[in-house]
Amino acid sequence: MSPGKIFFGIILVAVGFFFVWKTEWLQQNFGGIGFAEKHLGSEGGSRLMYKVIGTLIIVIGILYITDLSDNFLAWIAGSMTR
Repeated sequence: MSPGKIFFGIILVAVGFFFVWKTEWLQQNFGGIGFAEKHLGSEGGSRLMYKVIGTLIIVIGILYITDLSDNFLAWIAGSMTR
């Protein structure tokens, strides 16, 4: 594993953590997400979407750090083609 890969993965995890931690700040500065407000709830849909996006970024960062992203994508693609 290269140090650059670890560094980039840690940056992804930090960005994802920021999305989950500062959801209200993101909501106030970037506004609501129309799709999320319509389909995920009345007032909290955008906040939930920001948290889901942050969690996905964290998972992607961890998969990238541990070099498991190829295995994960193969597992997803394999389960879709069966």
